[in-house]
Amino acid sequence: MSSLAFLVTELQSLASESRRKHPEIREAAEKSLAILRSSPEQATASLASDSTQSDDLLRPVFMGCATKNAKVVAISLGSLQRLIALKAVPQSAVALIVSTMNDAMSQGVDIQLRILQTLVSLITNFPSIHGELLGEALLLCFKLQDSRIAVVSSTAAATLRQLVMFIFEKMVNEDRKESNDTPELSATTLPDGSAKALGPCAKDAFSVFEDLCLLANSENPNFLKLDYLHKTFALELIESVLTNYHELFRKHTELLMLLQHHLCPLILKSLSDRHVFPLTLRCTRVVFLILKQFSFELETEAEVFLMLLIRMISEESDTSNPDHFTSRPIWTRVLAMEIMRGVCSDAELVRNIWDRYDAQQPGSKVFSSLIVALKRLVTEKPALLGASAQMMGVGISHAGDSATPSGSNYGLDVGGVAGMVATAASATVSGVVGIIGSGVGLSVQNSAMKLQCIDQLDKADSPPIPEAYIYLLAVQCIVSLCEGFASFTGPLYTSIMIQRPRAAGEPVIRAPAALDLSTLSQDDPATQHLIIVRSMVENGWPALLAALSFIISTNLSDELFIDVLSSYQALTNVAGMLALSTPRDALFNSLSKFAIPSRVVSSLESYVEPPTPRTSNSFTDNLGLTAPIQAPGLSERNLACLKVLVSSALFLAGSLGESWYGILEALQNADYVLNVKASQASTNRRMSTPMTPSRSVSAMSSAEQGKVARHPLLMDIDSESVLAAVQRLFDASKNLEDSAFQDFVTALCKLSSEMVEMQSDGSTLMESDDFLSPVPISPHRRRVSGIHLPRTLRQGDFGVERLGSVAMLNFHRLIYRAPEVAWNATTNHLLWVMGLSSAPQSIRVQAARVLDEILTVVPRNLSSTGELQAKVQRRVLDVLFKQIVPAPSDVPATSTNIELRRMGLETLHQILQASGHTFVVGWGSIFEMLGSICKPAALSRSQSVDSISTLSLQETPRQKPPPLGYVNDRSYTALVKIAFQSLKLVCDSVSVLSPEDLRLCIKTLGQFGRQADTNIALTAAESLLWSVSDSIQAKRKDAEMEPEYSALWMCLLLEVLGLCTDARHEVRVGAIQTLFRAMQLYGATLTLDTWNDCIWKITFPLLDAISIETRRSAFDPGALLNSGLAAQSPEHAWDESKSLALQSIGSIISDFLVIKIMRLDSFSKAWSVFVTHVQNTVSLDRRNLSPPALLCLGKVVKALSGADDSLQVKVSEAWECVWKACSDMGNMVLQGGRSQLSPSTNTTQLHRAFTQESLVALVDVIQSTRSISLTQTKKEWSLQHLNRLMEILKGVLTYPNSTDYRPDVDGLSPVQVVVLDAIADINLTGSGVPSLILRDLSEFSTLPFLAAFHVPILSSASPATPIAASSQKQVTYIALSKKVMPLIVELYMRFKDELEIYEDGTLETIFSAYSIPIKLKYECPAPSKFGKDPPLWKTATTSFLRIVTDSVRRMAAFGDRISDTRVEGIWRQIIEVFRGGILADCTATEGFSLEDQEAEENFDLSLISSLEIDLVPHLGDARVPDHLIAQLAKILHKGSQLYKSSMDPSRPDSPSTDTANVSDDSRESHDFEKVDLDIGTTAPGVLVPRERFSFWCFDLLFLICSNVTSDQEFSRKRVAALCLPTLLDRCKTTMVSYVADEALRGNMPFPRTREDELLYVLRKVLDLQLWSGTLWAALSESPSKFSDSQPAVDVSLSPSALIADVVKRSPVAHIFYFYSVLCEIASIPRKTPSAWVVSSPPPLETNQERRGKFLQPHISALEEGDNAMEVDARTLARKALQVLGKEMGAI
Repeated sequence: MSSLAFLVTELQSLASESRRKHPEIREAAEKSLAILRSSPEQATASLASDSTQSDDLLRPVFMGCATKNAKVVAISLGSLQRLIALKAVPQSAVALIVSTMNDAMSQGVDIQLRILQTLVSLITNFPSIHGELLGEALLLCFKLQDSRIAVVSSTAAATLRQLVMFIFEKMVNEDRKESNDTPELSATTLPDGSAKALGPCAKDAFSVFEDLCLLANSENPNFLKLDYLHKTFALELIESVLTNYHELFRKHTELLMLLQHHLCPLILKSLSDRHVFPLTLRCTRVVFLILKQFSFELETEAEVFLMLLIRMISEESDTSNPDHFTSRPIWTRVLAMEIMRGVCSDAELVRNIWDRYDAQQPGSKVFSSLIVALKRLVTEKPALLGASAQMMGVGISHAGDSATPSGSNYGLDVGGVAGMVATAASATVSGVVGIIGSGVGLSVQNSAMKLQCIDQLDKADSPPIPEAYIYLLAVQCIVSLCEGFASFTGPLYTSIMIQRPRAAGEPVIRAPAALDLSTLSQDDPATQHLIIVRSMVENGWPALLAALSFIISTNLSDELFIDVLSSYQALTNVAGMLALSTPRDALFNSLSKFAIPSRVVSSLESYVEPPTPRTSNSFTDNLGLTAPIQAPGLSERNLACLKVLVSSALFLAGSLGESWYGILEALQNADYVLNVKASQASTNRRMSTPMTPSRSVSAMSSAEQGKVARHPLLMDIDSESVLAAVQRLFDASKNLEDSAFQDFVTALCKLSSEMVEMQSDGSTLMESDDFLSPVPISPHRRRVSGIHLPRTLRQGDFGVERLGSVAMLNFHRLIYRAPEVAWNATTNHLLWVMGLSSAPQSIRVQAARVLDEILTVVPRNLSSTGELQAKVQRRVLDVLFKQIVPAPSDVPATSTNIELRRMGLETLHQILQASGHTFVVGWGSIFEMLGSICKPAALSRSQSVDSISTLSLQETPRQKPPPLGYVNDRSYTALVKIAFQSLKLVCDSVSVLSPEDLRLCIKTLGQFGRQADTNIALTAAESLLWSVSDSIQAKRKDAEMEPEYSALWMCLLLEVLGLCTDARHEVRVGAIQTLFRAMQLYGATLTLDTWNDCIWKITFPLLDAISIETRRSAFDPGALLNSGLAAQSPEHAWDESKSLALQSIGSIISDFLVIKIMRLDSFSKAWSVFVTHVQNTVSLDRRNLSPPALLCLGKVVKALSGADDSLQVKVSEAWECVWKACSDMGNMVLQGGRSQLSPSTNTTQLHRAFTQESLVALVDVIQSTRSISLTQTKKEWSLQHLNRLMEILKGVLTYPNSTDYRPDVDGLSPVQVVVLDAIADINLTGSGVPSLILRDLSEFSTLPFLAAFHVPILSSASPATPIAASSQKQVTYIALSKKVMPLIVELYMRFKDELEIYEDGTLETIFSAYSIPIKLKYECPAPSKFGKDPPLWKTATTSFLRIVTDSVRRMAAFGDRISDTRVEGIWRQIIEVFRGGILADCTATEGFSLEDQEAEENFDLSLISSLEIDLVPHLGDARVPDHLIAQLAKILHKGSQLYKSSMDPSRPDSPSTDTANVSDDSRESHDFEKVDLDIGTTAPGVLVPRERFSFWCFDLLFLICSNVTSDQEFSRKRVAALCLPTLLDRCKTTMVSYVADEALRGNMPFPRTREDELLYVLRKVLDLQLWSGTLWAALSESPSKFSDSQPAVDVSLSPSALIADVVKRSPVAHIFYFYSVLCEIASIPRKTPSAWVVSSPPPLETNQERRGKFLQPHISALEEGDNAMEVDARTLARKALQVLGKEMGAI
């Protein structure tokens, strides 16, 4: 619908509404409608003109507005609004419209809102409204804005904003049209009194803004006819204008003049008067706009505002100001700070502020004042901000902090933050703890306002402001300033220094220098701004650094910490880029203090790992003020600071110069904390994840941390990553220019020098020969940086280490640059450290190692052309010469100096090895270095040989001081050895030597040949030997030279022979090998006489001579060293020599025994001497010589098998001699390893114990001897010999003192293998041999249970104190038992028909052996460690059942051939085994799965089955004693118990039923007894683990008393008569206890097991059929006698006795026995236990099917023909009584 149609509708409504009360309006409206309807287009076109029709159209509208009818007025205004929208109102009617709306303004709210809408439409649709008419329209809005109705007031305010904005927008449009169409100008008076011609729109805007300023200042307006306007609303309008049209103001001076003359004074006045929040808020907002948009135009005013804001910031809320009658509220500071935050965020504005004020002379120093004010503000309340525990490091105590200043010139202790906090908290411990541990701190989440204070325009009063908010604003201001510096400087620096155009061939600059602003164009604005930034940083850095250093040490959130740390980094980089060395160094120094707190460094040295966890709950412990429980270290924030430090240093690497020193010192401390001490202080914690004692206030939860990605500065701050960053900084040294690299190396050397001197000056270092470790006298000096002189000076020097790595990265500089760049500084420093005798040994050695690495790499990478090669080679050798050949007057001969010379010689060796062929100069220096090592020999060869015994007998720990000027012979040996290796390399390159150099080489070779105190002597001698040998072989063709060379050959042989007993082990070994190699080579060509001489003059004397030395200290307590030190002892070396000699002699004799040695006349004597030597070695020498001696003997014995028939007599003598020696050595084994000649002390015994290797070798000798004997005699040894053999083998197998046992759980140990092999080789056909072997094997099978033991091991601290068993190996014999138990079965089956194994007790021994694991059952040791072998008790059970099943039949077959004593013993053992198997503790199975429990029970069923099937038929044999049969019944009685004996509900008041305490021949009385119903219990009892097994035992007990089979009838009757009393007692106990308990329980149900047991007993009693007379016999004095037949019935007895006697002979006599208790059960009135049973059981039932039938109280699945019926205890008892009645004839 069009607007015209809406107008028609509105007029119709007006006519309709005014029809009654205002007919004139209706007529005017209808007239207007007629005009519109007659010609709509013409009417619309003529409306805008001043015509008659326009008056007719407007008349009804004006008339309607004049009425007091609200509805009519509303419709009229709506029509007017339509007309205005159609622009159908003539210009002349505008004034009337405004007047009409003014008259209608007093109407209701709807009318007022319509008026506002109409005004907006009027002014916006008629831009030509100016001047007074515009003022009247605005006045109308202002009046409505002052309405008390909120909706009207707010709508009017919004309308005013819209209209004011429209006025200024018209001015903008007017400015655009000025160039084309000059508007009509009118003069306007400006605030300074001058006049200016302005256009109508400009004049309107000027007038409106001027009146707003006047009204805001409570002055009369000039344009608006308004008496009063709220200052806040006026300021809001002013702010809106300035926000949107600041560019317009800059173009028009008249508007700027308004700002200068009206607005700025207004603002200053408002900010100086009493502070009202809404007014001050809006004033500050306007101030921000002035500063932001007009600071250039209003320079002075901006300065005033800035200083005012700074003064507001500087004033604390609680201090009185003399200039004001009241103190400023806190929110004024907050508003000022929010403004300052906006100012500081504008980096360009900040630079302009500096340039306009601070840079001028004189100036107001706005920027400087701002920085100082911000610094004072953030440090105002340290207690509120708290101290960051993280910044102090971790693992250190916070107590005892003081406020000692650090000497900084900022007026703030940068490093002592904790001290400052303590001062703020009145220096109390509780105050410090409260600050550190409470919830104080600064974070955006907790400290900021949701809506900043300056934006809360709707508040009449200041909102609640967090106390820390103002400090958060200050931090943000400082951060913004620093980021502003960096964001401007960084890109310019990059474009100027890095991305600048380069000339052809100019390399890329990777580490640029700082900016030199003087070289840049001074007219360039970028340069001017760089100069401004430089000046700002140069003047403001002290306050900025003081503020930053304080802030970063407070309890900041991670977000703020990152901001502050980034500011640190930004300010540092800016200072470095702009060549401001002082602030840059100060910032680096501050960063280093936070990155590596000095207290962490100093605390590390005193830190001791706590031995036990802290348990104290004291106050100081809870506060954490005592010693830390973790190692001191760096927190995440420390590491982040360190990361920034490294990053900034890397960025500014090209311009640091001398400042490298401070940075490197910080990195040294970081390396000390992260790398060196941390790893020692806490070996159980990685430093890569430093622990944080307390999180900051705004620490996010773990869930939030998982969702929010961490800032890059907080990532990769584990120790490894930070150390990698540090390493990258050093790696970047290769990118430095030569000058910068020289500065870097110089600083590194300076740092190293100071650290070395710190550990040297003032302290005397005494060098010790042990481990070359210096001992500092005053180890507690301290540097300013906080690093300590460590107590143990073995860590090395950081500077030296890094100097080496930098040199390796830049070795091309060392080669191809001038020496002044790096070579001289590096090598001179390292040589200085090496030559500083007071320096720690570790650092001097480290310097040598670094220098040697450099000297090795440089020649290797040197090109072989040009003059440079000779210069560099000379340079390298000159430095190396200073290391190897120091001036004797300057350097004392200490162990450290020897070590340095050794390292130098090794370096020379490496250089010669890699680059010797390229040397063109320096051979004279090389030979001089090698020759300087050699000294005259201390002893001649003859003296050395003659003094062997003297040297070997020396027991003093300190060696005789050598006369060579060396610390000890070991150092001298090392030097000579290394030098000799280098000399051999020189000899390999002899072709490059000149004649003069060759002469020096020969001279040097001669010097080395004269060295007698090192193994070089042997090496050189062997080399000379083979060289001379080659020469002799080559020149022996010359007959004239042969005698000379032959004599020389003999001399060499004599030399070797003399060295065989030399005091030096290596010499001895080499000589012995050489000697016997020669004999091996030429032995086949020697005559018998020669062999005789070799045996008697060389071999045996050699053994004699070496044996003297090996036995000299064999029994000395000092010689009994542990295994770790024994290998280093001289005694061990002599033992090795003798071992080698024995091996060599064994090889020689075995190779030549048959063809040469046995054919000697003195063979018998020689053989005896040889065997005696071996036996004496075993008995007199240390035990490690026994294996080689026995192996030697075994090897020779085996060689006897090759003898022919002519030598059989000698063979027989030989093996008998060996067997005698073996028997004697067996005695030593049986005696526990003690020789008869040795002391009997425990220590000696342990150290002289036979090793397993020795025992294996002994058994091998015995087997070899038996093999030779059996081969020769063709028959087995006698029983006496075999007894002795088994005795020895048993002793070997159970030898308890060895220390080298092998695991023997899953497999046999070597000793067990050879012993069993030896037993297997025995021929068992001889009489008594099977019994001997079976008895011993039975004993072997018991070893895991009787003889297992822990291996004796001596600790190094106390040789006689064994180590705890938990850390020892154990000899278990488990694998042996697993092997032997089945073997016994095999041997028994093989010899089961031999009577002797039954008669001599062998079978009893076997059963006794099996009984042990069967009794132990689940307490047996595990059968395997890694496999799944069956348990030992199962193996024993299976083996036992196989033997016992066969043995009882064999015993019956043998009959009287086996004595009664043996029969009784065998059966006793059999019963004992069954007792162990049935009554074993099975509690362990309760933890098994149900399937495993069932499997275990089924396995144990084999015992029951064997008893039933195999033993019971033979148990009744007449020679088996009664008490054994009765004992079996008692075992079954005990096994059938369903409750544990300690809480047996069956017999609560009866004594324990354990049959172990019942004598064999004792029997309980079986007289009838009255049931005592007064006893009973309601206790549930404790069930046995295996209920089903108990019922099986019960079944068997019933079975052996029943008449179920006719085979072995006599035997079965005897067993039944002897077992029946036990069965009756078992059944009666169950029934009696039930009757007694039932009376107590009443209706309380019995446990299921009790009911099952009762039903089971009643059914079994009902079904039981005895042998006739069995009960009579059982109750007689001799059950065995009357078991088969009883005497006739005595009719003379009384009737009752006669009836009883007769009934006892009945098959159901047992029911008569239970008559009383059955009557009690049958008469129980309450419900008795019941179960469903099958009435017709199957005809054939196996034993297993019979067992456990009554365990299930519910009915089973019925088969066809079966009938299920429910039975209960009362019914069963009555049936039993009925059976008895029938038997007695009563029924």
